[in-house]
Amino acid sequence: MKQLSLEDLKKQSIRYIKGVGESRLSLFKRLNINNFFDLLTYYPKAYEDRSIIKNIADLQDGELCSFEGTIVSNVNVTRPRRGMTISKVSVQDSTGKITAIWFNQHYIKNSLTVGANYIFYGKVERKFNKLQISNPVFEKIDNTQSHNNGLKKSLKILPVYPSTKDLSQNLIRTIMQEALKSFNNIELEDIIPKEIREKYNLADIMFSLNEIHFPKTELDKDMARYRLVFEELFLLQLGLLSYKNIATAERQGIKYTKSYEMEEFIKSLPFELTNAQKRVFKEVEQDMESNNIMNRLVQGDVGSGKTIIAVLALFKAVKCGYQGALMVPTEILAEQHYNSVKPLLEKFDIKVELLSGNQSKKQKQVVFEGLKNGTINVVIGTHALIEDTVEFLNLGLVITDEQHRFGVRQRSILTEKGRNPDVLVMTATPIPRTLALILYGDLDISIIDELPPGRKPIKTYSVNESMRERINNFIRETVQAGQQVYIVCPLVEESEEIEAKSAVVTAEDISKNVFKDLKVGIIHGKMKSNEKESIMRSFKDGEISILVSTTIIEVGVNVPNATLMVIENAERFGLAQLHQLRGRVGRGGTQSYCILFNQSNSKVSKERMKIMAQSNDGFVISEKDLEIRGPGEFFGTKQHGLPELKIANLYKDLEILKLAQEGAKEIAIKDPGLIKNKKLKQYLAQHFGEKATLS
Repeated sequence: MKQLSLEDLKKQSIRYIKGVGESRLSLFKRLNINNFFDLLTYYPKAYEDRSIIKNIADLQDGELCSFEGTIVSNVNVTRPRRGMTISKVSVQDSTGKITAIWFNQHYIKNSLTVGANYIFYGKVERKFNKLQISNPVFEKIDNTQSHNNGLKKSLKILPVYPSTKDLSQNLIRTIMQEALKSFNNIELEDIIPKEIREKYNLADIMFSLNEIHFPKTELDKDMARYRLVFEELFLLQLGLLSYKNIATAERQGIKYTKSYEMEEFIKSLPFELTNAQKRVFKEVEQDMESNNIMNRLVQGDVGSGKTIIAVLALFKAVKCGYQGALMVPTEILAEQHYNSVKPLLEKFDIKVELLSGNQSKKQKQVVFEGLKNGTINVVIGTHALIEDTVEFLNLGLVITDEQHRFGVRQRSILTEKGRNPDVLVMTATPIPRTLALILYGDLDISIIDELPPGRKPIKTYSVNESMRERINNFIRETVQAGQQVYIVCPLVEESEEIEAKSAVVTAEDISKNVFKDLKVGIIHGKMKSNEKESIMRSFKDGEISILVSTTIIEVGVNVPNATLMVIENAERFGLAQLHQLRGRVGRGGTQSYCILFNQSNSKVSKERMKIMAQSNDGFVISEKDLEIRGPGEFFGTKQHGLPELKIANLYKDLEILKLAQEGAKEIAIKDPGLIKNKKLKQYLAQHFGEKATLS
């Protein structure tokens, strides 16, 4: 029997599957389906269970279900208006009666026979206290055979796929069946080692692919899903373990000594550390003083004071004879950190410099030379730090801020500029602890769960369009009181398909009409870097009163004078993102506000806005975000440089995740170089980089 690997499937186009061809290939490409692998791993989002037959008397309003009945009337066809026909028929069983209705289905009249029995499937509605079902699918029953043998189509569990225009569910199902049929005489290579499959009771790969798409029973579907979820999380965990091993390849880290000046430095700070900051720095310090390489994630809510942990770690590194680097995602954030960190460290003879893309060649050259000869102790910069031209004399500590803006590989490039430097990663995107273990599985985790004293909770309100004038008056009052305002929009430009306020249109409207007497600025991702920097600097310096922006300001500059955040089409943002945006205000001593314009009447949208109004705790909000939306939108693994999760739901599959982690660690211990598991080694190299290995 011919054997194929997963990689072989990626080389086979779906064009030649019966029913696809050149014309439909472009439709499938819209769904990111280009090859056999993409198609077979295009998992259903839900299922229609047509296998359970109910009595008519037990049918509930609004449910999708199957029932069996006898046709007890002729098909009645009416034409209420031109271009519309309605076909009605009465169906009865021993418990009750229901009316089946079809719209513009001309074939119905000749398809149903009075006195014959049929299975129907569709959505049941109760209207005027009578049951009806609209546009049901149906199949005639051969009464001489049992249900299981006599029915070909109706009594099945059918997959429901995410779709696109011109690709019906029936068409996707047909193509999927054709694809699976082509594997009848082919064995698909199983990437998971046999001992792991046996220990964790994992089903065969071909069984799993067949049953996840077209399950014979609910139990088969569950077995298939368990296997495929386990596989995704197992491979992800192996990859993360390999990253950890890349970071600690030579095992021996820098063993920092106690710094006698540390206590004096902490006393010199213009504020007192919170208990949470003291606890987290103690964890960092213990890592730095151990023989192992530090790989630690510091999570803290917006405004919890993560930066000072970085400063303390940099101080320790330099006082022990090493250089430190702090990498941040934007130039303006790098500049902000530079301006706040430099005066704290320079009092203790630590030379701090800035490195960013907008510096002149001459300025950069001075920094390059200072880092290479060791006269610069600490550098704060953007992606410019990972360029080949940057060399360090003795890099001992690497810190990345707002880690979700950097891929894992970018972090690796910077660490390779030193000899096993310690690594500290910081993020203000609150992630539930269990999830953080996945996303940052190569890191130990510390959480700053306390805000500095004096911070007033931001008052948050959800409003609709009827409050527009009142909110505009509030914006004007805020500016007249000498404070500044953010107005955030989800889109840069208007879109025909999406009705949402765009930053460009909103800025034009409020600057020319609503607030023409006030200073309005606009900032969005399509602007050139120097334009963005210039606008942001003007806002920070108070030259702009109202800044209209896209989510570009989500991670950003500290403007204590900004006390009002207005978010247009708030329903289009995730809760975690709304919380991040809200964190741009409330940074001074003045009471701050966040106004959420919700243009949706859906129950889910109202529930999300209610959560935002009731809580200022980012960890609570991120948990709720996961619950409501699922992890697909919550974080895309792609931006972290990790393979995409196609079936695992990190909120619902935590138990499988723990087992997958356990299995991955088992392989890492038993076969560290993956000598016995060449397929896994090949997979890691392709998805996590050539250096990815468990040794």
